[in-house]
Order: sequence, then C-alpha cells, then structure tokens
Amino acid sequence: MSEVLFAAAAGVPMAAGWSVHALRLHRRIETARRDPLTGLWTRDAFAQHAPKVLAGGRSAVYVIDLDRFKEINDTHGHAAGDAVIAATGRRLAEWAAVNGGTVVRLGGDEFAAVARVYSLADLSWTLSELTRAIEQPVTVDGRTLTVGASIGAVAYDPATDDVDLSTLLRLADEQMYAAKRSGADWLTALDLTPQSATANGRRAGRPGTANGTEAAA
Repeated sequence: MSEVLFAAAAGVPMAAGWSVHALRLHRRIETARRDPLTGLWTRDAFAQHAPKVLAGGRSAVYVIDLDRFKEINDTHGHAAGDAVIAATGRRLAEWAAVNGGTVVRLGGDEFAAVARVYSLADLSWTLSELTRAIEQPVTVDGRTLTVGASIGAVAYDPATDDVDLSTLLRLADEQMYAAKRSGADWLTALDLTPQSATANGRRAGRPGTANGTEAAA
C-alpha cells in the first residue's frame, strides 16, 4: 500500500510539470495570435473568429483606416504613432466587447472588425459611436494628439445572404476608400456586389497589387 502511495505521490510533480508546460505552450500560442502592439487578433486568428460572429445573426463587417496618422508619425515620431495605434486598438477592443464582435489589426493604421447589428438604423448608430471613440484625443508625453477615421461597412444577415468573409471585407474596403476620398466619416455598401476590380485578391490600386500606385493615407 505504501509503495502505491509513494508512486502516486511521485507522479504529482510530473503531472504538475506537464500542466505548467501546457499552460506556457497555450500562452505562447495565444501570444502568437495577437498583434504585439495592440493585443488584437492577427489575420489568421481573426479569420477563425469572425465567421462565428457572422453565423450568429445579423452583423456588419467594418474596415477602418486612420486619418492624419502619417502626419503624427512625421511630426511627433514613431513612438507617438505607436501610442496612437495602441490606444486605437484598446478602444476598438472595448467597442467590440460591447457589440459582441471581434477586431483585427490588418497592418499599419488599418483595422477590420465584425460586430453584431440588428438593423440599418442600428448600423448607423454603431458607426457614429465607433467614429466618436476613435477620434477621442490621445495624450502622449504631455501632447494631445487626435486622428480621424475613414470607415467602410457592409451589413450581413446569414438568413438571407450567401457571401464569405473575404467578399464582405472587400466590400467594406471599397466603402472605406470611398469615404476617404469623399471626406465622409463612414459609408456603407448598398448591396453585396463588389464595385471595384481586384488584383492579387485585393482592390485594384491598393498597395501590394500589381497595379497598386496609390498610397494608403
């Protein structure tokens, strides 16, 4: 009996060691799935989480691009720019939590999100709240910095719509670009038919496409 108890006791440190190892491994994996500056999901993790939100009911997909961010970087330095990006990430995460959504930093000063909405009126209200949150001042080393945002959005209802996340992001990206060009805070897609040609899977003219000549503002 004592030998059995001894063997069981000896196994406790080994089990505890494996538990700690598994916890550390989980944390490493989780860290790899997060953007280091904002803590938001990376693209791959977002691609796994976003469809679950879309499948859960009426929702909307958003593409968000900051305005005047390059000016902050050029005038106040990259540390100030990083502080603005980090603050924007926190605000988007808080907004997503309230709206049952998920957010990704696509890169630079561009983000995307999927969140629950229940009507077109709700979408307009949500976009106004999102714009207001992003445009709140950020204090960096005693300096007050502000950015704007150009936002494109598209509503989605799994009961009637049959398009994938990639198409929805493309539609929202088109509206974001149109908003930026027109000076509007945000624009929404009127239907689920893309209006722009694509190159390499992205809106033609975007950086990274074969004919991409425009700069991301």
